[in-house]
Amino acid sequence: MRATRESLKWPFAALRRSFARASCRARELSIQWAVQAGTRAEAGMSTAEYAVGTIAACGFAALLWKVVTSAEVRSMLAALIQKALKLAA
Repeated sequence: MRATRESLKWPFAALRRSFARASCRARELSIQWAVQAGTRAEAGMSTAEYAVGTIAACGFAALLWKVVTSAEVRSMLAALIQKALKLAA
């Protein structure tokens, strides 16, 4: 069986379409990468911002510790635990 011009044409047409789709996708990805690279330069915190964020987190943790270990909160937690144990029994 001899290959005709038409029988050889269709695999190359499919290959061209596939290449066009891949080329289009590569172009989309390069644009997406360029946009992300521009925003990525501004992402993250500098050393000073880390220091302020760490101090704020430590201050919040200290305040939370004071609230949780206060007498009122301890009595509320004890009452809650006792109520739960009564319901379970």
